[in-house]
Amino acid sequence: MKNIGLTGGIGSGKSTVSRILVNRGIPVYNSDYKAKLLMDSSIELKEMIINHFGKNSYLNNRLNKNYISNIIFNDHLELHKINSMVHPFVFNDFNKWKKNLISKYVIFESAIIFETGSYKKNDFNILVISDIKERIKRVVKRDGVNEKDVRIRINNQWSDDKKIPLSDYIFNNNISLNDNKKNVIKMIKVIDEELNFL
Repeated sequence: MKNIGLTGGIGSGKSTVSRILVNRGIPVYNSDYKAKLLMDSSIELKEMIINHFGKNSYLNNRLNKNYISNIIFNDHLELHKINSMVHPFVFNDFNKWKKNLISKYVIFESAIIFETGSYKKNDFNILVISDIKERIKRVVKRDGVNEKDVRIRINNQWSDDKKIPLSDYIFNNNISLNDNKKNVIKMIKVIDEELNFL
């Protein structure tokens, strides 16, 4: 079974592409969502986070997102630290999930496959790109945050210019949902050709 990475900066629309793939019967593992679940459910991971970031990391046994965000989005080293803690748990969970599937390939959706180096484990990597102004607009609306906060998060991720040379396929998400659906179908054909499934 082949691994395909699906990534894009915050607000790029990778989740939209992911949903279209799921609707076409392709298994998608949402690593960002799973990471949040694991930070709440894994006793070992919780202990690691508390030991490094302090007891305020959790409130009522749930991750204190505001507290953690204020630390990691203002310090690249702390962002790297939490990623290095969480991602081994995510990959372990991904491999368990994958074992139960019968499919020619699975999609590993993650915002930071290039930043963490996990793209190297994939057979094919898709990068979703979108206009920066549109990305900011989407995140402000979705997360209820201000533009400054979104720009801080964007600046903590690699730029598209840095990701593009490492990508096997660039998906432009500056278009309508109907066009997105058509382009996902085209993308699936390219994947099948590249991975010798046709």
